[in-house]
Amino acid sequence: MKIDVCFSPLLYPRYHDPESIVVVTDIFRATTSIVTAFQNGVQSIRPVATVEEARAYKEKGWLVGAERNVRRCDFADFGNSPFDYTPEKVSGRDIVFTTTNGTKAITIARDAYQVVIGAFINLQAVADYCLSYQRDVVVLASGWEDKVNIEDTLYGGALTETLVATGKYQLATDAARITQEMWTTHKNNVRAYLKPTDHYARLLANHLEGSIDYCLSLSLTPKVPQLQVQDDVLLLK
Repeated sequence: MKIDVCFSPLLYPRYHDPESIVVVTDIFRATTSIVTAFQNGVQSIRPVATVEEARAYKEKGWLVGAERNVRRCDFADFGNSPFDYTPEKVSGRDIVFTTTNGTKAITIARDAYQVVIGAFINLQAVADYCLSYQRDVVVLASGWEDKVNIEDTLYGGALTETLVATGKYQLATDAARITQEMWTTHKNNVRAYLKPTDHYARLLANHLEGSIDYCLSLSLTPKVPQLQVQDDVLLLK
């Protein structure tokens, strides 16, 4: 089996394989928030690509998480912080969710064999999931507005190293090799490595640095949200 890493949603058509598992990641902060919501008891999440879709759901009475450019949308119940999705607020509930990058990437990958949500906080659980299916894996880094970012690429390296270490996966391309080397070089001081990056700066500028350490924590939960498509509606369960 092989693992590959797609650095941007714009590149995904070159990586798409209908027989592969796609692991969508958006470390700061969409996929971390999604995984946290499931850890805290959310029943389902509907990822939508646009603010307009999210607003329409809100008008129908749905709970909505919505973010653009790191800030909560004014009509939303939640933003894109994992700390928004507490057990008191989300347990047993269904939520609609849209973000600048992560939910767009989920939508793009919808036709893969399986689409799952990956974050550092469920790294080992995602690796175990992939091993259980014994299929090739593509990590889809959400990036920022279709541009490459380091934190999502670095997650690709972490998952690559974890799967390759089992002896059951091989590197598919140079992209996987690049990310694995990034992770191997910097895994012992990830926050320092990410401190000069674009999105780290965005979080600081908007006083959202409180979630950074949590987003970079490894394997806190066994939850692996999976994408289902029901009557053309995307649903994470």
